[in-house]
Amino acid sequence: MTSTYFSTGSLAVRGGEERPLALGSAQVPIFQSAAFAYPDIESWLEAALGNAAGDIYSRNSNPTVRVFEEKVRLLEQAEAATSFASGMAAISNTLFTLLRPGDRVVSVTDTYGGTSKLFLEFLPQMGIKADLVDTGDHAGLDAAIARGCKVVYLETPTNPTLKIIDLRRAIATAKHAGSTTIVDNTFATPINQLPISLGADLVVHSATKFLGGHDDAMGGVLAGRADLVSQVHHYREINGACLSAFSAYLLLRGLKTIELRVARQNANAMSMARFLNGHQAVESVFYPGLESHRDHSIAASQMSGFGGVLSFAVKGDFDACKRFLNALQLAQRAASLGSVNTLAGPPRTTSHVECSIEERAKLGIPESLVRYSCGIEGFDDLRADVEQALKHV
Repeated sequence: MTSTYFSTGSLAVRGGEERPLALGSAQVPIFQSAAFAYPDIESWLEAALGNAAGDIYSRNSNPTVRVFEEKVRLLEQAEAATSFASGMAAISNTLFTLLRPGDRVVSVTDTYGGTSKLFLEFLPQMGIKADLVDTGDHAGLDAAIARGCKVVYLETPTNPTLKIIDLRRAIATAKHAGSTTIVDNTFATPINQLPISLGADLVVHSATKFLGGHDDAMGGVLAGRADLVSQVHHYREINGACLSAFSAYLLLRGLKTIELRVARQNANAMSMARFLNGHQAVESVFYPGLESHRDHSIAASQMSGFGGVLSFAVKGDFDACKRFLNALQLAQRAASLGSVNTLAGPPRTTSHVECSIEERAKLGIPESLVRYSCGIEGFDDLRADVEQALKHV
């Protein structure tokens, strides 16, 4: 199904689903098979060589997985897409494919904790230099890119402090420098932000989060330029971080309602941010939809919605944060985000569990910070839950 005239909502429901489906199925079936059989060696060989359509082995390709990839490709307005067993698999496989010893990658200090570990620990072990610029220093980011780099890796909004990168500006600088730009679009989703339309080469997602939306399947996905996606797919099929057919089925089911879910989550997050802003028990609120956010104007220029996640620092230390979180009755204390259920937790156990207190402090993450991922519950119930929990601070 092409994207010629279908709206985002229709693409989420029907995009990538060739009709008729196998055996007349109304929904994409789960092709729970490791290998695929052929009637003769000749047809098998043609498929193996890529001269004819066909699947050989699910580590390389699978019919259920392929529909998921195509649906994300359409939603992100990309040339191609490939999938992975997790979001970190998508990020690491992409970086390991594109970077070589002696290369330089430029990013920001506020990337997700696992991504930050790649920059600070694993890539340097391979002889790859990672320069991390303060996320709010747009001029500094321009200068770092202009000095020359193979890859520019951007995440906006950032996890967990919801900082915003000026994508148009950074991507333009990267193009001038001849660099490949990768954008982590997990927090924003293709409903709220389309980095490829702003010039990005590649977009990555932890599909476990908003794309799946039900906190019941893990996966990752990469979309963008066909030549680059092909290279990463080849790396992935040899290294083996493939998405399972059953996970792809669950993610496909979740994608069908992404437009509806994200609209409700956007609204809940905006209302919660406004409720918390100025609350006597709250030190600060981080949400790009607030006019007081330092990069609100940039967010408004490149996002159609501000996302379902906010964070806020309660007054006090980590003990105050614990008291608040332990008092929540509706929101779940869990390490994920983007679910239909509201999830809350501190960076110490969620986004930056791999980091020390000192490392989190350097990243500007207070120990009293709460990451709050809004679900689709009624806002009045969420507000009442937070209000009673704040009394324990």
